[in-house]
Amino acid sequence: MITDYSHYTALLDATDATSKTSKDSGGLGREAAYELARLATEEPEPAMREAVARRDRRSGQRVSYSRKVFIPLTKLCRDNCGYCTFAHPPKEGERAFLTPEEVLEIARSGAEAGCKEALFTLGDKPEKRYPEARRELEELGFGTTIEYLAHVCGLVLAETGLLPHANPGVLTAEDLRLLRGVSVSQGIMLEEMSGRLLGRDMAHWASPDKTPEKRLETLEAAGENRVPFTTGILIGIGETIEERVDTLLAIRDTHERHGHIQECIVQNFRAKAGTRMQDAPEPAEREMLATIALARLLLPEDVSVQAPPNLAEGGEAADEPREPRYTRYLDAGIDDWGGVSPVTPDHVNPEKPWPHLDELERATESKGFLLLERLALHPVYSLDAGRWVDGEIESRVLAGTDSEGYARTESWAPGEAEDQPRHSVAEIRGERPSKLRPEFSSALGAAGERDLTVEEIETLFTARGSELYELCSVADGLRREVNGDEVTYVVNRNINYTNQCYFGCRFCAFSRGPKSLNLRGEPYLLDNEEVARRAREAWERGATEVTMVGGIHGKFTGQSYLDYLRAVKEEVPGMHVHAFTPLEVWQGATTLGVSLEDYLAELRDAGLATLPGTAAEILDDPIRRIICPEKINTEQWSRVIRTAHTVGMRTTSTIMFGHVDGPLNWARHLDVLRDIQKDTGGITEFVPLPFVHMGAPLYLQGQSRKGPTFAETVKMHAVSRVALHGYIDNIQASWVKIGVEGSQICLESGANDLGGTLMNETISRSAGASHGQEMTPGELEGVIRHIGRTPRLRNTLYGEPEHAPSP
Repeated sequence: MITDYSHYTALLDATDATSKTSKDSGGLGREAAYELARLATEEPEPAMREAVARRDRRSGQRVSYSRKVFIPLTKLCRDNCGYCTFAHPPKEGERAFLTPEEVLEIARSGAEAGCKEALFTLGDKPEKRYPEARRELEELGFGTTIEYLAHVCGLVLAETGLLPHANPGVLTAEDLRLLRGVSVSQGIMLEEMSGRLLGRDMAHWASPDKTPEKRLETLEAAGENRVPFTTGILIGIGETIEERVDTLLAIRDTHERHGHIQECIVQNFRAKAGTRMQDAPEPAEREMLATIALARLLLPEDVSVQAPPNLAEGGEAADEPREPRYTRYLDAGIDDWGGVSPVTPDHVNPEKPWPHLDELERATESKGFLLLERLALHPVYSLDAGRWVDGEIESRVLAGTDSEGYARTESWAPGEAEDQPRHSVAEIRGERPSKLRPEFSSALGAAGERDLTVEEIETLFTARGSELYELCSVADGLRREVNGDEVTYVVNRNINYTNQCYFGCRFCAFSRGPKSLNLRGEPYLLDNEEVARRAREAWERGATEVTMVGGIHGKFTGQSYLDYLRAVKEEVPGMHVHAFTPLEVWQGATTLGVSLEDYLAELRDAGLATLPGTAAEILDDPIRRIICPEKINTEQWSRVIRTAHTVGMRTTSTIMFGHVDGPLNWARHLDVLRDIQKDTGGITEFVPLPFVHMGAPLYLQGQSRKGPTFAETVKMHAVSRVALHGYIDNIQASWVKIGVEGSQICLESGANDLGGTLMNETISRSAGASHGQEMTPGELEGVIRHIGRTPRLRNTLYGEPEHAPSP
């Protein structure tokens, strides 16, 4: 019985330096770790509470898993572990290896069930023990199991889109590099650092690949070759408490050197009939909980801790109404359930079926957590895929993840006519309750009271579950406070006078020219008369505004924009001309050799009324250098907008998001806009523009995501309402990019404007959007009334239009 809790508490406090960083373990030495482990095993609860606090600091209310298909390439193994029923000697009439066709059949069944990971599990180097394995490999055309594994990993990657995770045992640096080219991650269970277990009749007797030194060498070589790696500890196979600590510290040390251990599995031994250890005692649940807590406390905070739910006591009782026993692991500090398959059994523990995914979700959410799907690559590694995986695999990772590195689980994308994803809508409507992070509550609680910091805005962008519901509710309340129940719209026409451009923006599918991919349509250039004619036509249909933007034609100078402008104003003097991006203004002033102020004043005097705040993309230069390196930078964009305000013109503002950016970049962007508005007050509205990926070069070259997810799109409208409250009153939903139903949800999450009727919108269409090029005033008003709000026709400056639309 523990009598000195102050000492226990001091040891727990000392682990804080251990878990905070992977750069310096500090804090707790080996002997102190032994002492903590003994105390935690005797009484796990204090260690569990501290582990939960560390877990919550790391991942908040999220618990992840990988939806996988299990491919047992071979069950032959040269090792003879005393607890294993997976491996067995060759059997008469049974092949040593799955054939490529069999592998692909299993993989395809997984892909059809929504799996993202193909987990290859196999025995260690069976060709070194069994002539049958050598003979079959030779027939297949390979010299080693690893060579064959690499071949079938490549087949699965190419033909099914699943991301292979390879788990073949002890590997050389050369093996690791070979597999790195065809797998997204690799792994080996360290199991235990005790050499005693290699003794006769013990767990690892007659198992040459279970030598701790060999397995550690594999972990080290993986780190040196930047291979995202899974490892873990197996408890209850004859090791001491101190030897468990040694195993965890060995994992910690290799990660501190290389940063490559993405997850540590804490697995409990389960006795199996027909093995040497069939009568060995299984570890008690308290030992499992204590070891999970120790893993969280001793390992660096950036290493995920998981435990297999199917191996918990009672974990297989999926039909029982009571809370499954595996949920106790959440009380000990895990943040991940590992790989769970809806298709194939756990071939290593076939007698212990995985819980159904619906049950796993219910059980996880019953404890206040959200169950989030990830790839075999954990989110922090997905977000840095360029460092951790090879090029072809990197593009698949980008396409398969969201802005936080979790798996993209929806078919919805901006511009595509897909239903809104069920889970996202459930979160927005408060139907997926989860715990709120303290930092989130603090940030949201300050909404409307003070300016949020960049860090607080970033936190709001990571809202999920109950946090997303609370965010949307607060945003909608601020919208009602500022705008009432009116939803505004304008009757306007887009005139894109040319799609030829000498800039090579990598997100743009609209431009045609020497640096574009010429994906859709032919290059064109409208003359002044055609632009004027389109403006007249729009006026006659009731438009009060023409929006004129286009590519930067190689022959354009600042005079070209003046000519277009004068042509429209001469033809339709009463038309509000909303035209020319800050890039066009910058280019125009530069080509005429005049200052921005002088050029903007000349545009104003020629009839330019307002300036669109497009060409902003992301106002964070590290991202701009990737997606539009030749364009003006953040400071130059801001200077154009500020100067326009100085000469008496109002502007809009935009963001184009969901490509290679993320919550921090979005927060910085809003901060730039807020600073401009504080100084000038000249911005009329903020317009989130989700990245439409289908025709974008950046996506087609495998270097971006598929635009934002639906939840991210809604969050952009909600967070902008909160972050810009008191500065920019109008938040617009772009129906052409997110569709009618998506726009309605955004109108219930902070937006108050539906934009314009557009008439011939072509930029989103060129990128692949399918929501149409025009909506009539009657159609827009129907969309607004459907959600119980009041439509109001406006002009560009949100006043009353003097020119009425035709019925």
